Amino acid sequence: MIGWLEGVIVYKLERGSRNHITLNCNGVGYEIQLTRRKWQAFNSGQNVQIWVHQAINADSWQLFGFSSTHERDIFRELIRVSGVGAQAGLALMQECEPQELVEAISNGDLRRLCKAKGIGKRTAERLAVELRASIAAFAGVDPAPSLAEGVSSGRMPESGADVEATLSMLGYDDLEIRRAIRAISEGSEGPPPPGDDQDAWLRGCLQWLSRQSA
Repeated sequence: MIGWLEGVIVYKLERGSRNHITLNCNGVGYEIQLTRRKWQAFNSGQNVQIWVHQAINADSWQLFGFSSTHERDIFRELIRVSGVGAQAGLALMQECEPQELVEAISNGDLRRLCKAKGIGKRTAERLAVELRASIAAFAGVDPAPSLAEGVSSGRMPESGADVEATLSMLGYDDLEIRRAIRAISEGSEGPPPPGDDQDAWLRGCLQWLSRQSA
């Protein structure tokens, strides 16, 4: 398995949305795909060191290059998610710097994630749900609370399960509900309602969700 390469760039190629370099390593040329941002920073004839993820399938062997093990490991976390292939993972890393990407996933920032080419709302939701805790822990940041954990302030209503169930019946998914409860708890819509006022929590969540979808 190839994990790291050092050599001289002998060729740069842009094919559609894909950006490659050919790296001469002791007389062997390795074709490596990069984000466009990284590709633009390199010049032919430049000696570079690149951390590599090697993807092998029935049709091809592909190499994807990164500046650090940190970047490569975030990429590997992304492609663990069902429906997120190597090209989608690279698109996410092109759209966001590593720390920005970690924060977007941890905080459930679907709008930010959906700016990446090929990432739709459902894929963004899977990223935020499946990687929320693991990618945050991996990067050393605190993940946004899950529904099961409640909100950080501890002000979630005693009948919080009923609020969640009602919003779910109205067609909202778990991630949207979690973000709404978190927003109301943190006071983004004014002082949080009393913990036992289920109707007030429900109204606040619905108002927040309505504005998000506008």
